[in-house]
Amino acid sequence: MPKAEQLPAIRRIIHVDMDAFYASGEQRDHPHLRGVPVAVGRSRERGVVAAASYEARRFGVHSAMPSVTARRLCPDLVFVPPRFDAYKAVSRQIGGILARYTLLIQPLSLDEAYLDVTTPLVDRGSATAIAEEIRAAIRSETGLTASAGVSYNKFLAKLASDHHKPDGLFVITPKMGAGFVEILPAAKFHGVGPATAARMNALGIFTGLDLRRRSLAFLTKHFGKAGRYYYTVARGEDDRPVEPDRVRKSIGAEITFDRDLKRWEDVPRSLEAVFAKVWTACCQCACLGRMVTVKVKYADFRQFTRGRSFEAPIGSQAALEEIGLGLLQPHFPSTLGVRLLGITVSNLTASTPWSAAQLAFDLPQGAPNA
Repeated sequence: MPKAEQLPAIRRIIHVDMDAFYASGEQRDHPHLRGVPVAVGRSRERGVVAAASYEARRFGVHSAMPSVTARRLCPDLVFVPPRFDAYKAVSRQIGGILARYTLLIQPLSLDEAYLDVTTPLVDRGSATAIAEEIRAAIRSETGLTASAGVSYNKFLAKLASDHHKPDGLFVITPKMGAGFVEILPAAKFHGVGPATAARMNALGIFTGLDLRRRSLAFLTKHFGKAGRYYYTVARGEDDRPVEPDRVRKSIGAEITFDRDLKRWEDVPRSLEAVFAKVWTACCQCACLGRMVTVKVKYADFRQFTRGRSFEAPIGSQAALEEIGLGLLQPHFPSTLGVRLLGITVSNLTASTPWSAAQLAFDLPQGAPNA
């Protein structure tokens, strides 16, 4: 009698995301900041907000916002300089907690990670129970809160962790997946930034259901390789594995301007938030790069890139700005006009505290391991 075909096990994925990590850490360590709108960053003319507390977010303050804008929105905003060494130390604690349950941990930054608990080191009966236990341990051992999302793939787990923030837990089951996605605004899809959302809206795509109604050929034509990703996740599908030792190749950001830039005097100010976003991302994932590349797209959509490599990693935002602006300055003034500028750091050296190799040395006494 032939053996019955064994169906593949449904994956159990958890996405853990700390709540306002930098700002909450400052409020934990400095009691006078609790309940106060806090921005991690520099309160100066060209300063940028690296992170904002939930009290500050109620006024519209958010990361990558110029400090002068944040101050205008929230006059009582308290600026605190970042302490990345302190954040890394707490991140290492959190990593030790996660490592009690699985070796399949993919860190995205100092405060965010995916876990595959399909076959956990410690079985609590369900991924939901594991996620709740992780959140309780983080609160008990670090004094901070985390939100978690549980689902059968990475895309939905990340959506779920955002659903009940802060200090929340949400589960998207296989029966819920497609329906949950179809009412989701296209701009909320992971990987869809403002520029891509605007392009989708121009094509009549406003929700996950709109996206699902478009063919693979249509999406590939308009969005290139990303079109296949949009096609699958619009159906609640995502086969990407949790990759424990995934090394990021580059970190970049770009901005499309409402009006084309022509004068060099407008460039440094226009790129403040871009430099801050790239540098903050480098700090979050504990990555330093040895190459800087700039991207310039003109009003007629012609574009080019220029890069510069170094023997030692770039060690500060100020150095990144100096290199990036130095690469751009020879191309201004521009008679044609520039519609987009981008900055990318590559040749990265990663030392993320949540990496599997490091976690092997960070397990607390009595914690189970492989």
